[in-house]
Amino acid sequence: MSGVRRLGRAGAREPGPVRAGDPLWRRRRPLRTRLALAASAAVALVAVGVCAAAFFVIRYELLHQLDLSLTQSATRVVQQNRGEGPQIVAGECRYLSAPACAQIVPADPAADPAADSAAAYPLPVSAPVREVAAGARAPYYSNVTRFGQPLRMLTTRFGDGRALQVALRADPVEKGVRRAAVLLAAVGGAGVLLAGLLGYAVSRTGLAPVARLTSTAERIAVTRDPRHRIELPPGPPGRQDEVTRLAASFNTMLGELEQSVSSQRRLVADASHELRTPLTALRTNAELLARGDRLTPAQRERASGALGRGIREVTGLVNDLIELARDEEPLPLLEEVRIAEVAEHTVAMARTHWPRTRFLLEVEPGAAEATRPGVPARLARLLTNLLDNAAKFSPPGTPVEVALSAYGTGGGRGGGGGDEGGLELTVRDHGPGIPAGDLPYVFDRFYRAEAARALPGSGLGLAMARQIARAHGAELTAGAAPGGGALFTLTFGQGPWTAGRLRDSPGRGGPWS
Repeated sequence: MSGVRRLGRAGAREPGPVRAGDPLWRRRRPLRTRLALAASAAVALVAVGVCAAAFFVIRYELLHQLDLSLTQSATRVVQQNRGEGPQIVAGECRYLSAPACAQIVPADPAADPAADSAAAYPLPVSAPVREVAAGARAPYYSNVTRFGQPLRMLTTRFGDGRALQVALRADPVEKGVRRAAVLLAAVGGAGVLLAGLLGYAVSRTGLAPVARLTSTAERIAVTRDPRHRIELPPGPPGRQDEVTRLAASFNTMLGELEQSVSSQRRLVADASHELRTPLTALRTNAELLARGDRLTPAQRERASGALGRGIREVTGLVNDLIELARDEEPLPLLEEVRIAEVAEHTVAMARTHWPRTRFLLEVEPGAAEATRPGVPARLARLLTNLLDNAAKFSPPGTPVEVALSAYGTGGGRGGGGGDEGGLELTVRDHGPGIPAGDLPYVFDRFYRAEAARALPGSGLGLAMARQIARAHGAELTAGAAPGGGALFTLTFGQGPWTAGRLRDSPGRGGPWS
């Protein structure tokens, strides 16, 4: 059987023959070919239908004109001949220029002296003719052949008991019908050919953006370079067709992909650059400790301390990179977090870590019980990064000020009342502040201003803080504080994120673990 697909040696099914009605056969055809065939078939069907309808209309009109001529000839015969009995009125219709053949036939063959003579009448006389003469049948038109020529004949009543037969040559009408058929067939064929050309042109023009999209996608797949773009036709943005909008969306997607790839490459390059120095220090200290017999106890202690600090620095950098790789918070860990409690905990930890810096915390009564859905440990990490950044740049004797306030309706009172409005947490230092040229880049990964290059850190703290803020539906901004210093503002707004992503959190060893 031709339609059976046999299994190969390895058990894989070999492709069998493809039938004309198989969807796979249609999918193997290019989209442009299928669209051209569909458009051509539709236009060709219309063209053939119009030509066929025109042929039948022309044929009907030509025959109708011939029938009208027969009717007029019969009327003249009736008006001019009132005689009794059978007679031949005119019998020279074999010529095109001759008048119509006309004869009068009685209903009773016995009363017809020429009934037994086949040559008595120029037109054939049959039983239906006698029936018309007797009034048993309605007048009718018929096609006959006489004198070697086709004739169109009308048989109608002629008084009582008689029938009138009138005939004209029909070959001019038949020739006209044949010429019309040939002409319409040529027009139809030309219409089908033109439909095919137009269908191909329309499909080629309409699918040009799709072809460019396919070519661009294939080029990106081969070169792995997302910088390629699809060339869009000129025109106002609001009047683009669906295919052009698809190409524009694909360009937008390529832009996002290019930005993502660039960010990944920049992250890898920056991480490699940041890791090179501590890794080199670790290697140097390790090699130095390997020759410990040549070192004094004080030198070994300094090398061991430097090695431990380097390990902690590399560990912190790697942990920061892992944290930055997380796009959003895991939903099962979300819980209602009291922001004031997080602020109190992080400020207490900062006082321990930075004993020479004063940390001041001010919580408005309206924000003391306000809650937001989130992950406590991640929110604590966000505030810790802000406090560490502020402490690094604070001159000796100046405080780091942390303030939590509520805004909007509800004031955040009464437990869950804070959900009705927004929360704003600010962290301010009294250091040199952030230069205006550095403000757009303070949240970029590994970005460090000139004044911060000599200070400890990897340049990932603020980038991580903003990522955590956005993952919690908040916005973190940086600016200049009145009177000098830097001011970081964390704003928790009320939106669909806080209402739709809340999940109960299973206990996992405390809120800050």
